Amino acid sequence: MQKYLLTISLCVSSIIVQAHPGGTNTAGCHTNKKTGDYHCHQPKKQAVSLSESKTTETDPLYRQPALTRADSLLKLDYEGFTIWLDCNKRGAVKFRYNAQHDTGSAKRYDKFILDPNVPAECQQTTSKAYSHDYDRGHLVPANHLDASASAIKATNTMTNILPQSANMNRGAWLLTEEIIECYRDIDELLVIGGVIWGNNSSDDYFVQSHGVKTPAAFWKIIIRGTGQDERAIAWIVPNSQDATKKNLDRYLVSVDEIERVTGEKIPVADYTKHNKPSQSWLIPRGCNKG
Repeated sequence: MQKYLLTISLCVSSIIVQAHPGGTNTAGCHTNKKTGDYHCHQPKKQAVSLSESKTTETDPLYRQPALTRADSLLKLDYEGFTIWLDCNKRGAVKFRYNAQHDTGSAKRYDKFILDPNVPAECQQTTSKAYSHDYDRGHLVPANHLDASASAIKATNTMTNILPQSANMNRGAWLLTEEIIECYRDIDELLVIGGVIWGNNSSDDYFVQSHGVKTPAAFWKIIIRGTGQDERAIAWIVPNSQDATKKNLDRYLVSVDEIERVTGEKIPVADYTKHNKPSQSWLIPRGCNKG
């Protein structure tokens, strides 16, 4: 696994927006030192304002995301989750949301859609299905936002979708989602994840059809509890047909390994960052995964 992480760290492009040393920069932007989020108090000139973007008044389910832009990164604050989109890659680099107690049962939206409020040059060119045994894989799953029909619909925008190997999407990645689904009824969870793009062009099947490359791997961290009770679990899951449910424990890593590989700063206590569980959190008996 260490060899795998070293390989990934050599090929992954940095996805960090550099922090401004105090206050805001000339564009009115700065980095929140506590969360690591870069944001603007005043939109930069190249930002897409909500007043200038297209509206969908005829569609009551759709809720416009708040858009802020820094360099090639576009931060999309959807209802219930946030996506950081790399306009150069036409795909997401990071996502974040809180998984709260399951009180909803809204049905999953049955279509995939482009986001009419995101510049065309920043997102995939079509919402059509992928081929070559790849799924339209969710970064933030619809099931974790089933208290809101509009939030569920937002998860089906292509800004939240990337090519995921079918076995991985329905296997190891799905199991991480099931763990969240069960444990959110025990504690409110903070879920942070992202994409490791890599540089293997041999599986870039969708550049011509969708304008997006195929990621090498996906990472995810679940954080629960506070203070001395804070716990975290993390994985780097290869975008491979071998990434089945039974292999999920192979992809366990510590939080500080993810920080090293991605350059991200994860908001957890230092003692939590160094811990790597021997196995993934077990699904509690009687858990309703629906």
